[in-house]
Amino acid sequence: MIRNFIFLLSFCTTSLFFGQQDQSISSMDFIEIVNNNEQEALFYYQNNWKILRQMAIKKNYISSFELLKDTGQDKNSFSLILVTTYANREQFEKREEHFQELIKEKGGLELLNEKKPTEFRKTVFSKDLIPQ
Repeated sequence: MIRNFIFLLSFCTTSLFFGQQDQSISSMDFIEIVNNNEQEALFYYQNNWKILRQMAIKKNYISSFELLKDTGQDKNSFSLILVTTYANREQFEKREEHFQELIKEKGGLELLNEKKPTEFRKTVFSKDLIPQ
């Protein structure tokens, strides 16, 4: 998993330096699954985060997304990496407005059981890769 992360990060960084025509911006969130609640976390991301991004692609609010799961071979402080890529700065700058619209359109959170998101996941850190 760490090799996948390093490859992804180096690919994104390389495109920033050598792909001057590429104006895409990627946001990455590194998620830790807490209290052994993997089923709850995966259900949450598949039925909320992923659905919102599928909706965002249809409305041309983002260009792509990816949910990467750690294989468990390394002892990292994160279990998932969530990547959302925006085609340009305009999409990126309107992300909050667009996702608020999509959240209203989708309706409430879908949860596996009575556990709230704060009980099964924690964002370890976030990183935006923005071309200069």
